[in-house]
Parts: sequence; structure tokens; C-alpha cells
Amino acid sequence: MAQNKQLISSINNGEVDIRLKKVYISDGDVLKQRERYVSLVNDFSEIFGERDNLRFFSAPGRTEVGGNHTDHNHGRVLAAGINLDAVALASKNDENIVRVKSRGYKMDTVDLSDLSVNKGDMGHSNALVRGMCDGFLKRGYKIGGFDACTVSSVLSGSGLSSSAAFEVLIGTCLNYLYNDGKVDAVTIAQIAQYAENVHFGKPCGLMDQMASSVGGFITIDFADPQSPVIEKVDFDFASCGHSLCIVDTKGNHADLTDEYASIRTEMESVASYFGKKVLREVDEPEFYKNISAIREKFGDRAVLRAIHFFGDNARVLDEVKALRNGDFEGFKKYICESGASSYMYNQNVYSVKKPIEQPVALGLAVSEQVLRNKGAYRVHGGGFAGTIQAFVPNELLYTYKQAIESVFGEGSCYVLSIRPLGGTEV
Repeated sequence: MAQNKQLISSINNGEVDIRLKKVYISDGDVLKQRERYVSLVNDFSEIFGERDNLRFFSAPGRTEVGGNHTDHNHGRVLAAGINLDAVALASKNDENIVRVKSRGYKMDTVDLSDLSVNKGDMGHSNALVRGMCDGFLKRGYKIGGFDACTVSSVLSGSGLSSSAAFEVLIGTCLNYLYNDGKVDAVTIAQIAQYAENVHFGKPCGLMDQMASSVGGFITIDFADPQSPVIEKVDFDFASCGHSLCIVDTKGNHADLTDEYASIRTEMESVASYFGKKVLREVDEPEFYKNISAIREKFGDRAVLRAIHFFGDNARVLDEVKALRNGDFEGFKKYICESGASSYMYNQNVYSVKKPIEQPVALGLAVSEQVLRNKGAYRVHGGGFAGTIQAFVPNELLYTYKQAIESVFGEGSCYVLSIRPLGGTEV
């Protein structure tokens, strides 16, 4: 029997459940994954045929718990890997070509003999594949050809970082197929950022890739982006009587790259007033002393976004401290403060390009009606469109889901779990 069929039989018979459970934790989730993994084998068989060296890899999406738009200015974040992930079934080839077929998308094909930046590919997934291969090679790691089929449960354009999950997934394939799994998670995240910045053309920070690559709850201090300080934060949401909800407000932020870039640009323009590159290097009291001159040179919005940076960067420490002290009520207060700061100062709740479309703001308004003084809610991820995050008391979960889904549709409220593993071979 060909390995493809043997693999399907092993999955259906539960022979790989122990490996799936390391990633997906609950028995119920493992059962759901069986069908998904079998479908991926069928995809591979249809596109690439029978192979005898098939391997599964997985990389999670992430939730940004604290620190909104702080990472790109070398600030602090609190993040976590979630149980929505991108999965690949991959097999080496000897053609020096990487082919990646993601369900619902056209084939990405990269010839490893030319890994230079291709401007025609910018903004497309092919650039991310090329960038990951280029980044591995530039850091002295091995690369080689492989064929892969992927499927993702991470919502595209949702703020859960489907692009970071895809980048880390490709890096994880390269790591295990050609480097015996020896490339550490931090390095894979840094290569993923390089791929997105240089090859894809999006000036993102490092938080999304780091949370996906490392997994679990983590706090990251990017004061030195080449050597970020990463700490695990041990806490259990279940013991706090709350659920973590991500609400898909159905807005798409695929065309908002310039909006995201403006946040970083404006923050860094304020830093340049003090002869610094990023706001983390700026003395906060000095900033406040010079607001009048800064606003005259760079405008009010740049000043407001700097105010947000200083506040949310400090707030991450408060959030981590509250969680480690078991003070979940205090933690929720900080989350709401962060959300208010993002709305008023960072101004990434809706796009100025489309002022009549404000699904994120509407989601926050509905959340406030249900959760005021009981839960917490804030814009999630890059903002402007996409998702919001809410910490919902379990006794209000049904009510909250009903209220949200009456506005944004059935299935728009995701109740998530936190995944302990980052990018990994399954």
C-alpha cells in the first residue's frame, strides 16, 4: 500500500492521535483534526501523486493580548498562540524547487537557484516562500526542494495573523526537512519577519511571527529586536471563569497596508525629533515637554500615536504582573484601558479611507453593552478592520455570542483555547 493510503488509514484508526493531542490538546479537537488531516493527504495525492516520505507540520495563529502596535517601535507585547493553525503535508524533492499549494489559492513555485527579491511577487504568498528560503540561506542554514499542500483555519485578514502562520509553517518545513529541527523558534520568527518586510513588502513588526513560532502565552520585550527577551507567562484562563473570544467583524484589511505603515512611520517620526530611530529610545518626560514643537512638525496624529505607544508599552508590564498575581479583575481593567488608548490615540479602529464602514467600532459598542464592568474588550491585531478580542465571563458567554452574532452573523464569535506549541512537526 502506498504511503498516502497508509497515512490515511493510520489517521482514521487513531494511530496518530497521541501526536495530534500534543498540538490540539483536547480529545474533541483531535477527532475534528482527523478529518482535516485526511483531506490534506487527499489534496497532496491529487496534486503531487504518491510519495513515501510524507510529513505533517503545523504553525498556529496568534492572539495579541496586550501591547497594540508597540512591537515595531521596540516595545513590549503580551501574546499567545491559539488553536487555529496552518497545516502542511510536505515531501522533499530533488529538483531544487519549492512548490506550495494552499487550499483555495494558486500554486506557489520558487526556484531555489534565484532567491533575489522579485518585485512582481510583492504582496503575494510566493514572495513569502521565497523570502523564507532566502532568510534560511542567508543565516547559514540548509534549504532544498519540497512539495507541500497546506490548509489553514486561521482567518485571512482577521488579525489572527494568517500570514505569520504561513511564514512560520514554511520555516518549520525547512527546519525539519533540511535542518533536523535545530533552528530555534526565535530565529524562525526573525526570518519570517525578514520575508514579510523585504520580499513581501509589508513593514510589519516581529510580534506575530514570534507568537506563532514560540507558542503558549509569552511576553516579549523588543528593546533589542535582534535579541528579544521572551518569557513564558503561566496562567490558566479556565480557572478565572472567563473565555477568550475573537470576533470576526467581517471587515477585510487586505488593502490597508498603507494604513498600518502610517502608524509605524508616524511613531518613528516623533522619535526622529529626538535623534532616535524608535520611540522605545525616547525619554517619555522629554516627549511630553516637547509636544507643542512635535505637533507643529509632524501633526497631531503622530503625537497621539506616540502617547498610545508610551501608555501601552508600560501597560504590558501591568498586565503580566496582574496575571502572575492571579488578579484577573485588574488584568481586565488594563485590557479595557489598552482598548480605549487604541481607539482614541492610536486611531486604528476604522480606516479614514472608508469612514462609513466601522465594523470594529460597532463590535466594540456591542461588546460594551453586554460586558461593561464585567468583561474586557479591545481592538485586536493591526486594526482598521477585522477582529476584536473579548474576555467574557462564562455566565455571559451565551448572551455575548448571541448579541455579537445577531450583528455579524452566525459563527462570527470564536471561542478559542491557547495552544502550548508553536511551529512544530506533528
